[in-house]
Amino acid sequence: MPNDRPSTDASDIVPRTHQSTTIPLDRAGSVARLHGQNRLLAALSDDDYAWLSPMLEPVDLPVKRILASPGSAVTHVYFPVIGVASMINRTGDGSVVEVGTIGAEGMTGLQSVLSDVPLPSETFIQVAGHGFRAPAAAVARGAAERPGFRRVLDRYTQALLVQVAQTATCNLLHPIDERCARWLLITHDRMGGADTFDLTHEFLAFMLGVRRAGVTVAAGLLARAGIIRYARGRVTVLDRAGLEAASCECYRLVHVQFERLVGGESPSVPDAAVQSA
Repeated sequence: MPNDRPSTDASDIVPRTHQSTTIPLDRAGSVARLHGQNRLLAALSDDDYAWLSPMLEPVDLPVKRILASPGSAVTHVYFPVIGVASMINRTGDGSVVEVGTIGAEGMTGLQSVLSDVPLPSETFIQVAGHGFRAPAAAVARGAAERPGFRRVLDRYTQALLVQVAQTATCNLLHPIDERCARWLLITHDRMGGADTFDLTHEFLAFMLGVRRAGVTVAAGLLARAGIIRYARGRVTVLDRAGLEAASCECYRLVHVQFERLVGGESPSVPDAAVQSA
């Protein structure tokens, strides 16, 4: 396992300012959805979205920003639009392993809705982007008082549990090159159509649960096949179909479950692929 920790030094965390956003109404009187917004928000009813929208603040999500610390109460939940948040666990010897990732399909801080007991995991931004945040306490109250909102969160919780369980299975049973292809597909899905994104050896090692040398081997195999270009911590997906073919079945399995439970079809996966699962 890699022993390097993502830096939590204050100089690594980029300051930001927040401004509230006004959600307009369309001509039919329904709440107009923000362009390119988070898929979990898109799954809400108009009534629940109208309730939540005044609390949403647009935020930048720079690399290494800490969204939740081990054992600490969560103050805000985050709804990414672009970018990837990583949930990691650390062992006593300093090793780090990723246990889950969150992008435009969901939200961070789910534990604050389910319970007031802090988790031992840390959540931070692994691939930079932007999104929205809302006060965790208000979201928790909404989950308790608004049955429709709670149903959406419950379905997302189930989808996230599928991802975590499948990740454990994948890390144990599948070769590193297939796992690497899977994680690159997941990241590519969360970048809003961009084929190039920053992803260091350090973070990819977290994702795969291997040392950096293993990342070099796996990425090298994909690069030599002409599927990706990877240099100086920057990945470019050259052949999306080839990357899907190189991945294990875990990518498609988790994707289908998110489609069924959360909704919001990804353009990268054909309708037939979802329907045939």
